[in-house]
Amino acid sequence: MYKALVCCRAGMGSSMLLKIKADQVINENNFPIKTEHGNLDSIVGFTGDLVITMDDLAGELKDKVPYALGIRNIVDKAEMKAKLEEFLATKQ
Repeated sequence: MYKALVCCRAGMGSSMLLKIKADQVINENNFPIKTEHGNLDSIVGFTGDLVITMDDLAGELKDKVPYALGIRNIVDKAEMKAKLEEFLATKQ
């Protein structure tokens, strides 16, 4: 089981919606990923495998976390599924 942090700069509305959509995609596809929600400060001490965030922030986090997954459209489940599959492919 992989551990993912879903976050944005403030940890408010956009990342909560992103977490809801990520959880839907994860559950629908039986991906072995468990999510937690937070803000940028949550990255300090995060020992998980993956950070799911907005596309613009993912670039900033690239060298600070094990894997930064950036989403352009928070409600696009197809984009989310494709990017989660890319992450899982790196683990095989």
